[in-house]
Amino acid sequence: MTSPSSTSPASPTPSLKGKTLFITGASRGIGLAIALRAARDGAHIVVAAKTAEPDPRLPGTIHTAAAEIEAAGGRALALQVDIRDEDAVQAAVARAAEHFGGIDILVNNASAISLTRTAETSLKRYDLMMDINVRGTFACTQACLPHLQRAANPHVLVLSPPINLDPKWLGVHAAYTASKYGMSLIALGMAEEFRPLGIAVNTLWPQTIIATSALNVAQVGLGEMGRKPEIMADAAHRILTASARELSGRSLIDEAVLREAGVRDFSPYLVKPGVAPILDLFLDPPAVA
Repeated sequence: MTSPSSTSPASPTPSLKGKTLFITGASRGIGLAIALRAARDGAHIVVAAKTAEPDPRLPGTIHTAAAEIEAAGGRALALQVDIRDEDAVQAAVARAAEHFGGIDILVNNASAISLTRTAETSLKRYDLMMDINVRGTFACTQACLPHLQRAANPHVLVLSPPINLDPKWLGVHAAYTASKYGMSLIALGMAEEFRPLGIAVNTLWPQTIIATSALNVAQVGLGEMGRKPEIMADAAHRILTASARELSGRSLIDEAVLREAGVRDFSPYLVKPGVAPILDLFLDPPAVA
């Protein structure tokens, strides 16, 4: 299967100029980083997220994200939407398609997390993870599907991990693991279903932890042992500019995508220079030769 780095040296620089991206959870973190990378190409970004008013714990709203996107060279539409609400999702997708004339790319980034064991995971939190992570991914993809079918190079990118059945990942936080693997299963299933339509569906996961404001809330200082969200944004850009008919059904890792594209120095992505980043969840340590 052709990799995102398969563009020949003589080919034009891959660009998302004029493309419309519907990004869930794009008010901050990785979702916003992906939006800003696309905006630098001149893309149109739909910021689909819940936060319309400032949160004292987490910076960023749909409105501040839209302003950053416009400043970066893109066009933005800020839509407050709870992806657990089917009617809200359908309305947001319809408005986005009308505003920008279609939808070319869907990035299912919104996610809920609780790294708790069974006894400590309330059913309310369980439902939240399943509803946002699994149901929300399905609902947004289903709603965008008619518009993706009319796009020139349609992509769906799901931010979820490769399915690793090592018991250590299944046993430590079963509910969260099931919700993230559920996202990946849906993505892989849709990749096969949509293949005749020419719609690519892939998953993307970070090799190391990513320093987001949410991570800092979970554990102060942990982000210093990770990488910046821009590494995920650069990897996503490579995937979303690849041929949808050639790159689909893959469980991709940010570092591997960029290595295939020729990147060898990852130090610019480090939050703290010289500090080795921590491997992210669901990934096995690289084999030692």
